[in-house]
Amino acid sequence: MAAIEKADSIVDSNNQPRVPRWMRLVYGSGDWGRASFNTLRQIFYAIFLTDVVGIDPRLASIAALVAILWDAINDPLVGALSDNVRTRWGRRRPFLLVFSIPFALAFVLMWWAPPWQSEVLLTIHVTLAYIVSDTIQTLITVPYLSLTPELASGYDERTSLTTYRMFFNLLASLVTAVAAPSIIDAVMKAGLSSQQGYLTVAAIFGLLAVFPFLVLFAVVRERPAPPPIQQENRTFKQTLQILWKNTPFRYATGIYVLNWVAFDIVALMLPYFLLYYVSSGDMLAKVNLFGIHLSIESAILGIMLLTATLVLPFWNWLAHKLSKRSAYIIGLSFWILVEMAVLFIQPHQTGIMLLFAFLAGISVSTAHVMPEAMFPDVIDWDELRTNTRREGMYYGAINFMRKMSSAIATFLSLQILGWFGYQTPPDGVSQFAQPELTVSVIRVMTGPVIAVLLVIAILVARAYPLSRKRQIRIRALLLKRQGAASPASSD
Repeated sequence: MAAIEKADSIVDSNNQPRVPRWMRLVYGSGDWGRASFNTLRQIFYAIFLTDVVGIDPRLASIAALVAILWDAINDPLVGALSDNVRTRWGRRRPFLLVFSIPFALAFVLMWWAPPWQSEVLLTIHVTLAYIVSDTIQTLITVPYLSLTPELASGYDERTSLTTYRMFFNLLASLVTAVAAPSIIDAVMKAGLSSQQGYLTVAAIFGLLAVFPFLVLFAVVRERPAPPPIQQENRTFKQTLQILWKNTPFRYATGIYVLNWVAFDIVALMLPYFLLYYVSSGDMLAKVNLFGIHLSIESAILGIMLLTATLVLPFWNWLAHKLSKRSAYIIGLSFWILVEMAVLFIQPHQTGIMLLFAFLAGISVSTAHVMPEAMFPDVIDWDELRTNTRREGMYYGAINFMRKMSSAIATFLSLQILGWFGYQTPPDGVSQFAQPELTVSVIRVMTGPVIAVLLVIAILVARAYPLSRKRQIRIRALLLKRQGAASPASSD
């Protein structure tokens, strides 16, 4: 125990100075654009395709399926490219400069659909737009995420840095989720179409995404890159073999995928649940929240994401007090109870929905932070074993998994809606009822299905092998190796 405490002291005090607060804020702000992009896609894209573009849910799901096949190629490639790039600005920062403006344009591309009558042609267009937008997102997201272990080396420092990033992530999600429906309503009241409303939302948040990345490029400095000889070129098969040999990575992957599939299904199904069950098909349903009349989607999502943002310090404190794994398990256990309680909500019980949104937000907070905070520790374990630093490869894989979870959730959810009779509402209607069977399926997908996924995630988390003590020891050994004149092999 004394040796471990000594190692921790070396890591945190002598050799690894804390990341300045201003740097944490600057780095965290980069997740604003990434979160805005993902929030728009997670919450609104499915209902945009089915209710605005008018594509059958089963056809709409094909776009996500094809995109994931492309992800299998582009994410590892970008990760390897980021690891091997050598410039006077570093390995990661040039991507932030070059792709910040294209990233903003990617927002808009996904929300434009030509006025074609053919569902097949519209599906092809949506698929291509999704692929292009996703590729641009990858080119800026993988290098950005790879900066996490570059800036912070200690166990708790990485949790803290991830917490700052998740603060901006949740803040952006909150603003986007609340503002988007209001902006769309305002555009429609001005006599324009709902699609033009979505394009306006995309343009606004795309523009806001540019500035944090440019600031990051200007002020962040990377650690010296490892010698080029250590940055090997790998085939896709070789990359998978390296990842599979990393035992902690396999557990972290299971936690991550289950966590985000659950979250993405909730995000996708919630607008349908609120519109067709809680509001009984009232397209114009409003909620009076603190004297402000908001759409029911804005109110529910706003309460949930605001709560998630405010309780971030608590989960950060609990992870420092216990461990990342313990904090995660506690948070998900609470979330499971909330999801099961969804079955007891009745139509027009908006007050109870607001309460449930608050309770869900408490758990959503830890679900955003802890799975992300585990991966820098996993990368350290790989470096100790192989004597090679491969942040880009790992964050390429993580980015791939994040989008895979989104694709799986979108594809399965939309397919299920199509199988159980979902109907596209006619243009211009303010009241529309889905078949009773469809509504029942929406309720089950929003509640019990999520609870089952979260239970499995907890079981995987209990088996996750990197405890606080073990990670401190790993960091101490890496520091010792870095200080040696000739690093010894760790195999």
